Amino acid sequence: MNGAAHRASTVVDIQLKRGPAGLGFNIVGGVDQQYVMNDSGIYVAKIKENGAAALDGRLQEGDKILAINGQKLENLFHSAAVELFRTAGEDVQLRVQQRPPMPPANGPSSSRPDNESSYSALGWLGITVATVALITVVYFRFRPVVRRHF
Repeated sequence: MNGAAHRASTVVDIQLKRGPAGLGFNIVGGVDQQYVMNDSGIYVAKIKENGAAALDGRLQEGDKILAINGQKLENLFHSAAVELFRTAGEDVQLRVQQRPPMPPANGPSSSRPDNESSYSALGWLGITVATVALITVVYFRFRPVVRRHF
């Protein structure tokens, strides 16, 4: 194994009760508006603050919705999926493929970004090269000229 973490997704059933602002999330995807390349599934784009989904806490942005009230969301146009959500009723059962968790970070923890140290090293390399170039120019410009007479 090459050390990469296995990132399996989890399928869960989530029951939501429609609130005054609906279910509290936006969807993207469909056969006509693929959100993920080569995948016409329906995905959660945004969880609305204080909406039904946010208050429940299990649905996350990036999750794939596989079914609503037992009806699979395969090979649907985006507008057809939206209509299913609009007409789903007050109590809505979602089957959701949750996005895989991010793998833990390896290596020492640091308060600075990972790329900062490489920028620092490149900065020192640039300063060194510039200093050597400056010394070379100054040397050849002001070196004493020795004239030999033959």
